[in-house]
Amino acid sequence: MRLGIISALQEEQQGLVEVMQGAATLVHGMRTYTTGKIAGIDAVCVLSRIGKVAAATTATMLIEKFDVTHILFTGVAGAGDAGVKVGDIVVAEALLQYDIDASPLFPRYEVPLTGLSHFQSDLHLSNIVAGAASGFLETDFETVIDAAERRNFHLVRPRVHRGLIASGDQFISSAGQINALGAALPGLLAVEMEGAAVAQVCFELGVPFAVIRTISDNANEEAAHDFMRFVTAVAACYAFHIVTRFCRDVNGSAY
Repeated sequence: MRLGIISALQEEQQGLVEVMQGAATLVHGMRTYTTGKIAGIDAVCVLSRIGKVAAATTATMLIEKFDVTHILFTGVAGAGDAGVKVGDIVVAEALLQYDIDASPLFPRYEVPLTGLSHFQSDLHLSNIVAGAASGFLETDFETVIDAAERRNFHLVRPRVHRGLIASGDQFISSAGQINALGAALPGLLAVEMEGAAVAQVCFELGVPFAVIRTISDNANEEAAHDFMRFVTAVAACYAFHIVTRFCRDVNGSAY
């Protein structure tokens, strides 16, 4: 395995590069790629920046130039369902682009000439990352997330969810928008701006992938409130501990 690890924001990958063994960097296409080992796994870390085109470009480059065999996307997302709370974790079973609509030539949400609207993540990889997330919440959460931040963001017994994540090139920040998406997309758990683009690239190039998202907001009018504070104080800690645990678990598995 050579694992490509993508995040949209620097804070979502904070600490990972620092723990890489034998780290080396290469700047290409306005992105800095860092290669090395995390918990014994050969890895390449990179920030995609925000949005579907940026994410697709980065995923393609990881596969074509850096020869990654698997991809993990880690970052934050807005809740797509009332049962998904801030501080919860969503592991994608499938991803969809909610802002693609080539109807009437193709069904709404279907990516033209693929025959698909939902792109399935790799089950084995997703099982491992979901297990790493559960392990983090059970054993590390209260130790690594400051008590004041847990109170500030009302983080009480966070949970891991698995299901549909939808991506689009807009920051969802109104209850009307998220309610409309939820009505149109049964089973929607989270909304973000990159995952489904990575999923399409991985599908077309035959690379297994997984997407894990920490819920930072409720995708409503309060979504931007303290967003970066949450990313820095909470989501960055989630990502570091879950990804390092994931790499240890992968290293001990059949991969």
